Amino acid sequence: MSFPDRLRFLLVTSCGLGLSPFAPGTVGTLGGVILAVLIQALAGESTLAWWWGAAVVLFVLGCMQTSFVKRTFPNEDPGAFVLDEVVGYLVTISVYTAIAQKLPDAAGHTAAFFAFRVFDVWKPQPARKLEDLPGALGIMADDQMAGIYAGVSLYFVLPWFGW
Repeated sequence: MSFPDRLRFLLVTSCGLGLSPFAPGTVGTLGGVILAVLIQALAGESTLAWWWGAAVVLFVLGCMQTSFVKRTFPNEDPGAFVLDEVVGYLVTISVYTAIAQKLPDAAGHTAAFFAFRVFDVWKPQPARKLEDLPGALGIMADDQMAGIYAGVSLYFVLPWFGW
């Protein structure tokens, strides 16, 4: 594998998290949690802008990987490709923070992780339909819709728990 393809592989597998033999999507989502918490620790009041920026950049980079996915993986939406989960988590936490106007604490990140996983697995429409988009765009887009659903649901559910 060439050096650029190795970098692509690290990107789409979230530094290897997607290679987990058990629930690679769930393990891959942890890459999003780690990135979000790191940004929150470093960015202070500009955290939300950094989350959105990281989500956009990673989404675009992920969508550009169609030819790499076709020549590297045996199916169109390989389990090892977890960059979509990383970006989906960033979208979840960004949507929640934008609506709630407050940064999440550890409990908020935990709730966001579980909410995103529920919506990513469930894939209510139009998320499921977005999977039909061509190439890596289809891999990436459904998780972003799941992230929007999860972020909005957190806004309505977390106050019930006093958060």
